[in-house]
Amino acid sequence: MNKITKYILGIILLCTYTLQSLQAQTVYTVQIKEEIGPNAWRTMKNALAKAKESKANYFLLELNTYGGALNFADSIRTSLLNEKSFQSIVYVNNNAASAGALISLAADYIYMHAGASLGAASVVNQQGEIMPEKYQSYMRGLMRATAEAKARDPKVAEAFVDPAVSIPTLKEDGKLLTLTTSEAIKIGLAKKEVNSENEIFSDLQIKEPKVTAHQLTWVDYLIAFLINPLVSGILIMGIIGGIYFEMQSPGIGFALLIAIICATLFFAPLYLQGLADHWEIAIFVLGIILLALEILVIPGFGVAGIAGIILMLCGLAFSMVANDYFDFKLTQPGLLMNSFIIVIGAMVLTIVLMVIFGRNLLESSAFKKLVLEDEQRSDIGYTSSMTKTNLLDKVGIAKTVLRPAGKIEIDQVWYDAVALDGFIDAGEQIYVEKHENYNLFVRKLSEKNS
Repeated sequence: MNKITKYILGIILLCTYTLQSLQAQTVYTVQIKEEIGPNAWRTMKNALAKAKESKANYFLLELNTYGGALNFADSIRTSLLNEKSFQSIVYVNNNAASAGALISLAADYIYMHAGASLGAASVVNQQGEIMPEKYQSYMRGLMRATAEAKARDPKVAEAFVDPAVSIPTLKEDGKLLTLTTSEAIKIGLAKKEVNSENEIFSDLQIKEPKVTAHQLTWVDYLIAFLINPLVSGILIMGIIGGIYFEMQSPGIGFALLIAIICATLFFAPLYLQGLADHWEIAIFVLGIILLALEILVIPGFGVAGIAGIILMLCGLAFSMVANDYFDFKLTQPGLLMNSFIIVIGAMVLTIVLMVIFGRNLLESSAFKKLVLEDEQRSDIGYTSSMTKTNLLDKVGIAKTVLRPAGKIEIDQVWYDAVALDGFIDAGEQIYVEKHENYNLFVRKLSEKNS
């Protein structure tokens, strides 16, 4: 290679380096100012994907949280640790407690606002009570591993969780460690005290950064609304109420449509958030099938009906919490019980409302406009039990399956009837045993003869 060629290559390399140095560095920013849960994890997941797509040089997370669910905090932590395409920054403004401390330790740089705090990461339940040692041990391991991955002091990280860890210069023995901004900077955990993002850019010598802030979409807001426990409870009521009306009123399609819509609105956002899994939706559907078989096919009420109710309960409750099949160790303590309380409470309330208002609703003119049912005219054999009161001991035939309610025919006239035996198959001969409140109560004729 001659000298001229070397000079040309040198000039090209110099120009390339100069252009790269002059090129503005890009920063993708996102804020989490809420409890660490499914919404925070969805926001972070989308923001990280957008940052990679935009080929950002830095990813800045502005954090202000008192903690949250360990499983979602661990997901965020893992994503930050595994990301190599950009450098990560956590700006604590103003709190990074518990799950927030774990996330902060996973960043390449930690900056803290004046008056901010970081630490106190013991695992607690919904009432704020300290959970047993197995939870604390797991959290200590996560904190140590995260600190070591970013070349930070694992003892400090462990002291956030374990009051037995002794660091006399920072805390009293027997107390959890919570660091102020100045303390975190003094021990090298935080890089600097700042009051704005621009001060962070200046400290990292990011000149004229091209900043892109993460924006939430209407889908994000809708999902956040739908997974609210109160809204989830209302949707469960819609599911149960729709199924109840569908089974009580043969031929009605609107009630089933309501149940399907409510089930979709219940499961879809939970599925997108990574909570509901295929198997949880499957056992809920299986529960409905078993319950329907018990009511419509199998006489009486037994194993299939009870199993159906249990599967429906479990399918709904399990979908509201994070789990690995039946392993709930990463679920926020107490959250599974709360889910069952929400589901059972919504079911009980629905049943109470159906008993009180169900008949009036079915017979209301507004509901009948939405019902797909045939007109039962007298010229084709239909009549009301009110028009015939002298039917005791009359013999007829079951025109539909009575389980226990259905249709019978006596003297070529159809009536609504209830089987006192619990189940009478279509085509069997029956006789009227009693007549109360405009209802005919019948038994199989074979039982009378016997």
